[in-house]
Amino acid sequence: MLIDVKAEVFPLKKVFTISRGSRSFAEVVTVKITKDGFSGFGECVPYQRYNETVQSVINQINTVNEFSKLIEIDKHLPAGAARNAIDCAFWDWQAKIKSTTVAQLTNINIAPVTTSFTLSLDTAERMAEEARNNSHLPVLKIKLGGGEEDLNRISLIRKAAPEAKIIIDANEGWSLEDYKKLIPHFVDAEIKMIEQPFASSKDDYLMNVERPIPICADESCHDSSDLEKCIGKYDVINIKLDKTGGLTEALKLKEKAKTKKFDIMVGCMVGTSLAMAPALILAQNVKWVDLDGPLLMSEDRKHNLIYKNSEIQPASTELWG
Repeated sequence: MLIDVKAEVFPLKKVFTISRGSRSFAEVVTVKITKDGFSGFGECVPYQRYNETVQSVINQINTVNEFSKLIEIDKHLPAGAARNAIDCAFWDWQAKIKSTTVAQLTNINIAPVTTSFTLSLDTAERMAEEARNNSHLPVLKIKLGGGEEDLNRISLIRKAAPEAKIIIDANEGWSLEDYKKLIPHFVDAEIKMIEQPFASSKDDYLMNVERPIPICADESCHDSSDLEKCIGKYDVINIKLDKTGGLTEALKLKEKAKTKKFDIMVGCMVGTSLAMAPALILAQNVKWVDLDGPLLMSEDRKHNLIYKNSEIQPASTELWG
């Protein structure tokens, strides 16, 4: 069984993120695989932090012109964005050719899930204003950058959104001194979780500090091969399809992380609904969901996911799966 694989960049004029009132382009790559009159689709978001560009991802995808089994993808490509797009496209194709759904193929019941809503890094005052505008949402995810200003940001945000659950993404931006200074204040502010406070190369700090707030691994955990080194440092694992290289590996990582007693967060890069739909399979029965990518974009794909406040409805099979 040979399957044709084709990659293309989703039209950039239709994909741009909204940031502090300005617009910036975001580039995503779509994969289409075709066999026996059926086509499956997948999307990935190249990420510079992992040395990925649109062209490098397309070049990787183009090395996999044909393959015979899903399991063979990991022999051709490492975990990452390129493999994710192919893997998710194959799941979509399998569901269509078998006249079923990916939910049925994976034996996972799909229900609506509640996502966090992300506030981008900015001045404390602007972030507080954004928090006030979204204070009706149940979970706010706050991007921080390190230094004294982070304390002011959280202080103002908590006042602006007193009822919301707040989680933090430090984006590897804190020093050990930052952590020790901020943690007591963040405990008082009832912060529920902190994502990747230290650079992945320096996360051994977490072995020797108190963790009164659960700490989540993002850059420190890409796929199941990284899980062992997270033990003793992290309490939560952020699983992203663009890191694991697709839904197949993501499901393995989720099950392995659960056996190791980690809580699970399902996250995303800033992509369209096509990137979020496979992640909804993964996001069933997890502690945290961060799949707000389409909400940060001015336009989305046809048959897009429906968000009711922060609740994401199951995807239409016209979109994926």
